[in-house]
Amino acid sequence: MTDVATTTLVKNSRSTRSTIALKILMAVTGLVFIAYVLLHMYGNLKAFAGHDSFNAYAEHLRVIGEPILPREGLLWIVRVVLLLSLVGHVYAAVTLWRRASTARGSKYVVKKNKHSSFSSHLMRWGGLTLLLFIVWHLLNFTVGKVNVSGGATNDPYNLLVDSFSVWWLTLIYLVAMFMLATHLHHGVWSAGQTLGLTNTASSRAAWKRAGLVVAVVVAGGFAAVPVSVLLGVIDK
Repeated sequence: MTDVATTTLVKNSRSTRSTIALKILMAVTGLVFIAYVLLHMYGNLKAFAGHDSFNAYAEHLRVIGEPILPREGLLWIVRVVLLLSLVGHVYAAVTLWRRASTARGSKYVVKKNKHSSFSSHLMRWGGLTLLLFIVWHLLNFTVGKVNVSGGATNDPYNLLVDSFSVWWLTLIYLVAMFMLATHLHHGVWSAGQTLGLTNTASSRAAWKRAGLVVAVVVAGGFAAVPVSVLLGVIDK
């Protein structure tokens, strides 16, 4: 009997440690993405400065680190880090979701779900939506460079304007930004909680405010460009 109890305790202990490790992985990779989207949003806002400024920024990204790094060397380092972070984030999310589904029958989980926020309910579907959007976004602007207006694809600014001049592309982008906002709103708070930074009432309030601010700033900053293109504020 003692051996069985000991084995069960060890198994549960390992499972608990594994769950904590997965949550930490989600938090750290999530913070990596937050840093990236803030920088990416700042770069997108260069579109308000006009064609030459935006294209100069796009070219600068390709030559950062030269001659120590080859052309686009830093970009590829960033891409590899983001890809590894994405794989880790998705793996942790799927594994934790499966474990939560297994335990869903318990009263604790039911009670917890009743008090979860609107953002947390959208986390799973929002994550899937963002994953699909990332694939399309890369095909549109980076890998395939698809210009649905039929124009050239070798000019970053013109490709951006041509893309967001199409209403349904802008709509897809705005839906993705809404999902990003809800993901960030809950994700920032969840990351702070996982990393043990929400142990006091003031810290909990601060992280909740941080989640809201990051969500509004990032989603609002990204949405400003396509909406401005569609309204004619940004044009060729």
